[in-house]
Amino acid sequence: MNFKRIEAIGNVAAGEAWDIIIIGGGATGLGIAVDAASRGYKTLLLEQYDFAKGTSSKSTKLVHGGVRYLANGDVKLVFSALKERGLIFKNAPHVSFVQSFVIPSYSFFSKMKFLIGLKLYDWMAGKLRIGKSSLLSKAQVQASLPKIKTERLQGGIRYYDGQFDDARLAINLAQTAAEQGATVLNYCQVVSIDKDAQGQVNGVQFIDSLSQKSYQVKGKALVNATGIFVDDILKMDTASHKNLVRPSQGAHIVIDKHFLGDRDALMIPETSDGRVLFGVPWHDKVLLGTTDTPLHAHQIEPRPLEEELDFILNTAKDYLQGAPTRADIKSIFAGLRPLAAPTHGDGDSTKEISRDHKLIKSPSGLVTITGGKWTTYRKMGEETVDLVAKHTDLPAKACQTTSLRLHGYSVEKRAGHWQVYGADYLHIAQLMEHDPRLAAKIHPDYDFRLAEVVWAVQNEMACRLEDFLARRIRLLLLDAQASLQAAPLVAQVMAEQLGKDQAWIDNELRDYQALVSKYLI
Repeated sequence: MNFKRIEAIGNVAAGEAWDIIIIGGGATGLGIAVDAASRGYKTLLLEQYDFAKGTSSKSTKLVHGGVRYLANGDVKLVFSALKERGLIFKNAPHVSFVQSFVIPSYSFFSKMKFLIGLKLYDWMAGKLRIGKSSLLSKAQVQASLPKIKTERLQGGIRYYDGQFDDARLAINLAQTAAEQGATVLNYCQVVSIDKDAQGQVNGVQFIDSLSQKSYQVKGKALVNATGIFVDDILKMDTASHKNLVRPSQGAHIVIDKHFLGDRDALMIPETSDGRVLFGVPWHDKVLLGTTDTPLHAHQIEPRPLEEELDFILNTAKDYLQGAPTRADIKSIFAGLRPLAAPTHGDGDSTKEISRDHKLIKSPSGLVTITGGKWTTYRKMGEETVDLVAKHTDLPAKACQTTSLRLHGYSVEKRAGHWQVYGADYLHIAQLMEHDPRLAAKIHPDYDFRLAEVVWAVQNEMACRLEDFLARRIRLLLLDAQASLQAAPLVAQVMAEQLGKDQAWIDNELRDYQALVSKYLI
C-alpha cells in the first residue's frame, strides 16, 4: 500500500492533468474516488480537513436500508440501500457487522403493523438478507432488553440490520482509492475553480493547509462532493447560485452499555414528535440518537443543542428503567445532513424529505452530488462517474466496485476494536512485537495502544492529534474526557513520527482541548 501524504503531494506538484478531480473526502467523495480509480481514470481527491471529518464520521453507525423510509413510502431508496448494505457486508466484512434490533410494542396493532413492515423489509433484501424478523413475547423482550420498562409492554419484534464504524470505513476507502491509483489528500482546501475560454471547468486552485503552499491543477472533469458545503463550491462556479442544501442536525449521546445491554439494539419507531430513536451497542458503549433538527447555517463541528439532549434523555426515560442522566454521558456529537432546501410549505419539516441523492451538472460542466446516505456511498460513486464519463472525452469503462474488496478485507473475527483493522491488525501486532514499548496503552481504561498511533501516522495519513483520537480510533466519541487525558502521550508519539517539535505538540494540545469542549456536557 502506498498511502503517504508526501508522495501524494509530489504527484500533484508534477503538474500532470487529471481525468477527474473530486472535491470532498467524506463518504461520497471517497466512494467516487474508488470508483473512478478502479476504472482506470486518473483521479485526484482533495479534502479541506481530514477524511470524514464532518458528517461522515458522526452517523448513527448503521448500514441500513431505512425502515423509516419504507414507512414514508420511499420504496426505491430502500431497495437500493438494502442491496448496497449487502455489498458492504461482502466487500468490507472487517468493518461491518450484523446487528439485531428489538422494537418494544405496547399494543397488538402496533406489533402487527411493525411485523408486517419488517417482513416486507426482509423480503426486499432478497438474497442479501442478513436475518429474519420475528415476533417476541413480553418475556423475550425483557430478556433481550433487561432495562426495558414493562408497564403495558405486550411483546415486540426482533429484526436485523447492519452496523459499521463510519470513520474506519472512510479511511479504508481512501486507502483503496490509493491502491487503485488515485491520489488522495487531506488538509487541502480548494479556493477557486478554473475555467477555459468557453467557460468550462478545467481545474482548481487549492492550498495545502499543513504547508501553506498553493497549487493549481488541471482536470477534464470536476466533481463537487462536499456534503453540507456543496453550495460554497457552487458559488465559486456561479456567484449568483441559490442554496440547494438545508442542513439538518442529527445529535447523539454516548453512555455506558449497562444502561441497555451489549447485544440487542433498541429501536423506538415513533417518539413523541414522530421521529425514530435508536439505542445501539457500539465499541463497548451505547449510542443514543438521533434527532432531526433543521438549521439555517452549516459548520464543520456542530454541537448538539440543549433541546436535542433533553429529547434523547427524556425519550430514553420513557422506555428504560434507571435511564441515563446528563451525568452519565461520556460524549455528545452531532452531524449535519445535507437535505434539499425547502422551496415551499413548512421550512422546518425534515421528516418527509427524501434521503436519496441528487446529481446535478452545471452549465460549466461542474458535477455536483448531494444528499444520500452512508449505506449507498458505492452506488452514488458509480452514478457520478457514469455521468462524468458520459459528458467528457473519457473512454467508457464499466464500474468495478460491486465486487471490489476494500483495504483491510478480512473475514477473521478479532476481539474488541482490533476487528476494524481487518488484515492490517497483523502489521500493528508486528510493531508491538518488534518494539514492546509500543504495546503500552494510551489510556488505562481502554485497549488502544501506542502502536496504533505509529500505524496511523505511517499508513493512514493521520496528520493531527484529532485525526487519531477522533477518527483513526474513536476515543473522542466513546469517552471525550478519557481522550483528553490520552492526548499528551499521543501527541508526543505523533510528533516523533512526523518530525515535529514541542511547539507543534503545544499547539495540537490547545486545539484538541478546544475541540473536546464541544463533545462534553
